[in-house]
Amino acid sequence: MTEIALQVAGLGKRYRIAHRSGTRRYRTLREDMLALPRRAWRLIRSGGLGHETFWALRDVSFELKQGEVLGIIGRNGAGKSTLLKILARITQPTTGQAVVYGRVGSLLEVGTGFHPELTGRENIYLSGAVLGMTRREVTRKFDEIVAFAEVEKFLDIPAKHYSSGMYMRLAFAVAAHLEPEILLVDEVLAVGDAEFQKKCLGKMSSVARAGRTVLFVSHNLVAVASLCHSGLVLSEGQGVFHGSATAAVEHYGMARQATSRVTDLRSRLDRSGNGRLRFVSVSFRTAHPGEGNVIRSGVSLVVAAAYEAESAEPLRNVTISIPFYGASGQAVFNCWTRLSGRDFDSLPARGVIFLEIPRMPLRAGLYSINLWCEVNGLQADWIQEAAQLEVEEGDFYGTGVVAPDTYGPFLVEHRFRCEALPAAGEALVVKEGA
Repeated sequence: MTEIALQVAGLGKRYRIAHRSGTRRYRTLREDMLALPRRAWRLIRSGGLGHETFWALRDVSFELKQGEVLGIIGRNGAGKSTLLKILARITQPTTGQAVVYGRVGSLLEVGTGFHPELTGRENIYLSGAVLGMTRREVTRKFDEIVAFAEVEKFLDIPAKHYSSGMYMRLAFAVAAHLEPEILLVDEVLAVGDAEFQKKCLGKMSSVARAGRTVLFVSHNLVAVASLCHSGLVLSEGQGVFHGSATAAVEHYGMARQATSRVTDLRSRLDRSGNGRLRFVSVSFRTAHPGEGNVIRSGVSLVVAAAYEAESAEPLRNVTISIPFYGASGQAVFNCWTRLSGRDFDSLPARGVIFLEIPRMPLRAGLYSINLWCEVNGLQADWIQEAAQLEVEEGDFYGTGVVAPDTYGPFLVEHRFRCEALPAAGEALVVKEGA
């Protein structure tokens, strides 16, 4: 019988969010003491400080067997990181329990557990001690850790001088090589180059083959489907699906499709940028009015992204990027003003950016877009998965024949022709353009 590595039952985490009216300034201790009776009387009259409760995680239950790799997916704010922090004993749950059988190693944030004043060498031993390893065990794995992280030249430099990439390389190397029974990994693919990401995936695969258990949080659905045995989909703090990794990725894609018509972006908090420009909505227009955001292969597509500036002044030197992604999160193509030679020297404070694609080259399927903007060389707004669009089969080639789905997601305009070869003994001349 396969041993159980992890049992989670009814797990929940609740936070209290206090609301204060007006602008709160810093006060001295004397001012606070003098104001204490007045504040107490106000609390008695109002029935307490105004607050609301927020469930970051609610009633999540699942079981994980030893040696299994679980992929945890969901939108930003779905509760993925909160779940890992509870399992790593960083925070206590409000309800339910999580029973962990074995030693846990975690990589939840870049450089978690590293001391900035200590060198890389000293931090390796420190992290090993935190994970419950003896000095002899750390020494036995030391050379492998350093070789994997590729930080030999900087091993005796204080960690405060490391870049985020170096932090991640060393932190992942320590967590993966010190042989914890259960490894928690949160968005390790968000930092590092492609070669390092490949090494991380390979190491996690070898860790799983060695019989250890891995919980892997990532927005890279391709990696989740290929690396993980099972998948858990979280939505608004609740577990909405638990099954095979492939089925979990498909379920997540279907859930995104169900909300694909919601294009109001004002309430999106999972965005980054300095706010000089903010996208407020996005919509799709096609050559067939009335079909909403259902696009057919081969028809023209117009993406309309409305925006507002933080001030009434015109915006200068604006660059827009709208990349397209497949249902599994893989990039398919990018539409970028810099690529097309159409950066905007000036934009009004409020307006709509139109992206025109004359013939949709994608096969039938579900796709998503990101919205990214740069103003005067600084990122102003970036929304991932800003909207989803469904592409239906269309007569791309004008022949009435629908292309089979066995040769990838793209439809490419092409044509064939034939020319007769010269007779035997005659010279073969290939003309320019032939």
